[in-house]
Amino acid sequence: MKETVGIGFIGTGFARRVQMPAFAACAGARIVSVSSANLENARSAAEEFGAAHFTVDWQKTISHPNVDLVCITTPPNLHLEMALNAVDQGKHILCEKPMAMNAAEAEEMTRAAADRPILALIDHELRFQPGRQIARKMLRDGAIGRVRHAKAIFQAPHRGSPDIRWNWWSDREAGGGALGAIGSHIIDSFRWFLGSPISTLTCQLQSHIKTRIDQAGTARVVTTDDEANLLLRFADAEITDDATGLVSISMLEYPRYQNRLEFYGSEGALRIDHRGDVFITGAEPGEWREVEVEIADSVPDYGDTGFPRGFVKFAPKIIEAIGKGERVIENAATFADGLYVQKVLDAARASSDRGCSFSIEV
Repeated sequence: MKETVGIGFIGTGFARRVQMPAFAACAGARIVSVSSANLENARSAAEEFGAAHFTVDWQKTISHPNVDLVCITTPPNLHLEMALNAVDQGKHILCEKPMAMNAAEAEEMTRAAADRPILALIDHELRFQPGRQIARKMLRDGAIGRVRHAKAIFQAPHRGSPDIRWNWWSDREAGGGALGAIGSHIIDSFRWFLGSPISTLTCQLQSHIKTRIDQAGTARVVTTDDEANLLLRFADAEITDDATGLVSISMLEYPRYQNRLEFYGSEGALRIDHRGDVFITGAEPGEWREVEVEIADSVPDYGDTGFPRGFVKFAPKIIEAIGKGERVIENAATFADGLYVQKVLDAARASSDRGCSFSIEV
């Protein structure tokens, strides 16, 4: 039994605002090292969370002798090299989504970690919202019968202003865009809830804001999407029957944030909102009825998007598993799950580029 799990962070964005506070609250966890391309960001994050080591060299964070778990929270184009380095050094890994730039990279990461005695996880933290776990069980128990249709609606006004600066999020070559950032969560959620992979899809990606000004004051072309729409068909599985899907993602739709999943079955419908609130209705006209579920705590000073509420529940599971020497965490997304999501993302981009439907082999 390992009494203290040392954590090293690569990146100081989402990691500093959500992951570090959540891990800092876990018994048996200690933040050991922080690396960032900006030394001052690394220094201030390390000071805030009591880490003695900070650096601009991510390799030094991975190789730190007291780091057991490496959290990779960088743009996706950096994930492959960092993950392979961590695998080579026998470190446990929590990698942000999307897992990589393409399925070939994701497959290389998955293959490298497969036979090592480490946790190799993707941060699909929404799986750990208590309401989502209850809703998943309700679906599997037949609460709405056979599932015919799944719908995901994500609306956020966060990138609606053209005054937001150009950064990696605007750069396709760095792995930015709404499809990867949000679509990865939705694709993972559908498979986790339904147990059914996506068999075919049609995707349309859109960049509504065509240029942004970078930090140097230069206008640069936006090469990523701020809107993604997908039509899906699912393979038949235990609870699906010739099921279809619809995904609508926008980073510039008003008036307020929304992240909602809906499942429509032969005997009713189920809805999950962004905090993990759950609602159900029968197959006849009527109203949604709220299901009593626990709403997990969030973290201070972060918008209530629902993601922190999932991570607060996920973090202690990771620490517990590493402490016990376990390689599997119930409900956690693995590198193999990340590879599946990456295959769907690749097909979605190809569909949008070529204007046609794509079949997916998983």
